[in-house]
Amino acid sequence: MTEEKSLRILLIGGGAREHALAWKLSQSTRVEAIFCAPGNGATGNICKAINVPDLFPDQHADLLLFATKSKIDLVVVGPEVPLVAGIVDVFESHGIQCFGPKAAARMEGSKTFAKDFMARHHIPTARYRNFSDYAEARKHLESVDYKVVLKADGLAAGKGVILPSSDSRQQMCDALRATMVDKQFGSAGSEVVIEEYLEGQELSFLSFVDGYTIKSLVPAQDHKQVFDNDQGPNTGGMGCYAPTPIASEKLIEEVHREILQPTVDGMRKERMPFKGLLFTGIMVTKDGPKVLEYNVRFGDPETQTLLPLLDGDLAEIMLACTNGYLDTIDVKCKPGSCVTVVAAAGGYPNSYNKGYPITIDAEAYEAKDIHIFHAGTSLASGVLRTAGGRVIAATALAADLDNALSKAYDTMSKIHFEGMHYRKDIAHRALSHHSVSASNHERPEVPLTYASAGVSIDAGTQLVHRIKTLAASTRQFGSKSSIGGFGGQVDLAAAGYEQSPIISSGVDGVGTKSRLATRMNKHDTIGIDLVAMVANDILTEGAEPLWLMDTINLHKLNVEIGVSIVEGVANGCIQANCNLAGGETAELGDVIKENHYILDASCSGALRKGRKPLPWKDDMQRGDVLLGLTSSGPHSNGYSLIQKILERSDLPFSSPAPWEPSTSVGLSLLTPTKIYVRSLLTLFEKDLVKGAAHITGGGLVENLPRILPKGLKAAVEAKSWTVPEVFRWLKREGNVAKEEMARVFNMGIGMVLVVAAENVSEVTKVLEEKGEKVLRVGGL
Repeated sequence: MTEEKSLRILLIGGGAREHALAWKLSQSTRVEAIFCAPGNGATGNICKAINVPDLFPDQHADLLLFATKSKIDLVVVGPEVPLVAGIVDVFESHGIQCFGPKAAARMEGSKTFAKDFMARHHIPTARYRNFSDYAEARKHLESVDYKVVLKADGLAAGKGVILPSSDSRQQMCDALRATMVDKQFGSAGSEVVIEEYLEGQELSFLSFVDGYTIKSLVPAQDHKQVFDNDQGPNTGGMGCYAPTPIASEKLIEEVHREILQPTVDGMRKERMPFKGLLFTGIMVTKDGPKVLEYNVRFGDPETQTLLPLLDGDLAEIMLACTNGYLDTIDVKCKPGSCVTVVAAAGGYPNSYNKGYPITIDAEAYEAKDIHIFHAGTSLASGVLRTAGGRVIAATALAADLDNALSKAYDTMSKIHFEGMHYRKDIAHRALSHHSVSASNHERPEVPLTYASAGVSIDAGTQLVHRIKTLAASTRQFGSKSSIGGFGGQVDLAAAGYEQSPIISSGVDGVGTKSRLATRMNKHDTIGIDLVAMVANDILTEGAEPLWLMDTINLHKLNVEIGVSIVEGVANGCIQANCNLAGGETAELGDVIKENHYILDASCSGALRKGRKPLPWKDDMQRGDVLLGLTSSGPHSNGYSLIQKILERSDLPFSSPAPWEPSTSVGLSLLTPTKIYVRSLLTLFEKDLVKGAAHITGGGLVENLPRILPKGLKAAVEAKSWTVPEVFRWLKREGNVAKEEMARVFNMGIGMVLVVAAENVSEVTKVLEEKGEKVLRVGGL
């Protein structure tokens, strides 16, 4: 038996549905990587998942190019629009498997086509008529003697169905004009379906199909209308639960026999075989189940509710559908109930604002069988923000519906953003009454714990959850890591290193400068210093930093300070274009002074095969030029000496800085270390640099000789640049010898490059275009 090939999956879409799909697919032992295009503010946190934020569902050619270059084995399409537009044909014509239908996608793309299909194959549905002429549609609407539903023919993001109100006739006439004349739904309303309004309870059947075989998940019940008691306009879905009490075994068998099998057989007979996930909306009427609509993809929020119940390998099921052997696969669901509650932006489903910060209490992540699926969210600079109408969903799994509801609503109470609203009556049809308030239990006598001994596990857990999004914001192609695990890996092929590369690693830390951060109670930039120290070191090897792991050693963990530190680390990683793969936080008690901490980090990078690591000592020669890139200040070295000088001068940290009166002493000295990665990598690719020296502890005097061959020395012209005032002040105030200053501080030069004389102009131009200030400081 041959070993099964690992799978690289391209998941198209960026909603809560895609978040749930990525989460479930990541559990497959066969899945190597999941590229989410574009993904959202949380999909990148999932193990094996990598966001591709610049790729969108309508960019078929770009998606194909990415899939080809990234050696994608299976494409999974979340939204309906690309399916209806024929994206499956695009991939399959180039030999890439795609989970989803081809011609059969028209079953969702056109409601008039779907209704006619049902009529041809005698599938039970509401009586109806299709119209492309407004006058005829209006005449029909005024003539019928029963309540009707109006449906725009094309795709309208789940909002193209208008249900009747108490003033049904006038409301529907107004809606018809808005749809066909005023083009409320654009071209989707050029044709309409006017059908009988069916009364009963709705069910959602999500069925895996391979063209012949049908295997369904347990039926779910969605809540389309925006407000409690099924009031207000339709939405994409405000909540869902499964299983449902009305879905008896007898009913499920009837739906399969009378609806699902005739549907799949009918599509095959019409030469549009269905492969993928068929979503069938059913109304259970007094006359039996009838079809409301077909969707040709996973439902939202049904997916978030049903995938936690799925007991099996989703990737294997998808492959079975795509390759026609679904009959050999078991599709089973776990016992218990699952509930999803959706939080929406203020104003949704009408106009709404975006960009509000989202906070999620740490306890929300601690409960068992709780999932928070992101829909309309984005992550920038470590801040999670609203970015859509349906923003985020709380999903809970429990032994019974009551407990699942309680857990879902309890989780929702821990999510916060401006204008947030959600339905409070999810599953109201299933329960005659229920309470979502948590029971109050008396607190037992507190036993001795690790926390009482001075180490807080809870604080550590809170920190992990709070900083996951910060780490995720740094993820690059090929990363297979997640904060909270034991380590991190990078798929070098996925990162663009298709041949075996040279790996470069470094380790460094930030010492006394962290004391200044503590004195100033400002911890959000010290992490940038940490990244800069190791990333700039890796850079001197000619390597591109790929991933970083940090260590925070403290007296006692303060979660807010921890989050602030990692916010800086994440910011630094973004500047260095590397992934924050993980780290360690340790409470060391009296080993470290109270309110103090020590930061360390290791960073690894790579050079593409065929590129020679720096420095190129054999290529260096007399006459080569030394180019200096300016620093942002003392960077991260010499702070023990700086502290002594400040103590001698009796200058408070809050005082205006003598060298920079526009800010305080403390804030000026906390200016983070400059990161040179993005500026220098272009030069390295062009082979324009022979060597690079990161000017850290030891200054120019000790760092430059590290990169030089025997027989050559660096002649540095100290008068070729103006030393920044901060160093002049420190020298004067501390009466520090110039030789000592040159050994301790960078003196305004953070990086020195060795460049052939004929390349100086080109190198200078490239660096200046990157925003660097370049100085000719000497030669060999």
